[in-house]
Amino acid sequence: MSPGQIIILLSLAANAVLGWAYLGQRDDTTEARTALRDMEGQRDGARQAASECSDSVDDLRELADKRAREAAPARAAAATTAKTHNQRADTILSTPAPVPGDVCASAQARVDSWLQGRVKP
Repeated sequence: MSPGQIIILLSLAANAVLGWAYLGQRDDTTEARTALRDMEGQRDGARQAASECSDSVDDLRELADKRAREAAPARAAAATTAKTHNQRADTILSTPAPVPGDVCASAQARVDSWLQGRVKP
């Protein structure tokens, strides 16, 4: 073989190796781009879900605040009624037994008194 043929064969072999390396690199680059697009899609989906979740939480907070405002008068009325009932219970418990020595008769007398109080308009 002549030196020119050897140079051509070496050049051809080098081009084949470079072509093979190029094709491998091209395939790797294509896979990386595809993986990047997939990851970007997942990222965008997660952002969208987080945004929707945040919006839903805001809506729930507004609804809770609205219901708290609407329920405030009922809570105030319940607190007033509870205060009245607590005062009445304190009065009943602080008075001596109507029938000393007989717990059942005393309880019956208190219930009768309470029922009479409920009947009055």
